[in-house]
Parts: sequence; structure tokens; C-alpha cells
Amino acid sequence: MEELDPIQLKAELDQFKKEKEKIRNLMGQIGGKNTEKRDKLINHTFIVLILTLFLGDVSRHFLHIEIPLPPLFSLQIGILLVSIKIIWMMHKSTKVEHFQFWILNSIEFRLNDVSKQVRQLEKTVEKYHTGEEGKGS
Repeated sequence: MEELDPIQLKAELDQFKKEKEKIRNLMGQIGGKNTEKRDKLINHTFIVLILTLFLGDVSRHFLHIEIPLPPLFSLQIGILLVSIKIIWMMHKSTKVEHFQFWILNSIEFRLNDVSKQVRQLEKTVEKYHTGEEGKGS
């Protein structure tokens, strides 16, 4: 059995490390640890704003407290906030789907490459077993 070339193994290892780093950077862009705090802040801000509008309307109707916003205006602001949140979630989802597509595409490319190498190895083994290797030289 033939030994593997250390230089070739080193090159493959370096290539693997580059791909791993590229994936790590991409993960950070679509919502890794870096954006987790920002996402929580945005979610909490939306919740606080919507709850404030809701409690303001409830206090206006049941406690008869005067709120500076007209009744329908606070409802419109609430709908606007929920709409913005849904659009933001769709944007985040699109980024994740793009990442998943990229990963699947990368896996397919690597699988095709491995399949090609296996076919080449099968041809080499077949030539070796049939004795064609020595005849060609």
C-alpha cells in the first residue's frame, strides 16, 4: 500500500481550515454570537412598545385615564410595529435559507468530487486486477 504524501495532506488540511474559517465568518454574518444581544434588544423593544400601547388603550377605556394619543392612532402604531417585526423576521429567515442553500451546494460539490475520485480509483483497481497496468508501459 502506498503512503500518503505529507505535503498533499498538509495542503488538504490547510484547505479544510480555510473552509472552516469561511463558514465560521458566514455564520457570524447571519446571526451568530455577535448578533444575539442585538436581536434580544430588538425583540424586547418591540414587546415593550406594543405592551405600552396596549396598556395605554386599556387604561383609557377601563380606567378613564387620558392618553395623549388618539385611540385609532395607537392601534395603527401597534399594527405598524408588528408589521415591521414580521418583515425583520422574514429578512433573518432569508439569510438563514441562503446559508443553508450555500452549505447544501458546497456539500453537493464535495460529494461530486469524492464520487469522481472513487470512479477513478475503481478504474485503477480494475486495470490492476485485469493486468492492463503493466501492458501499457
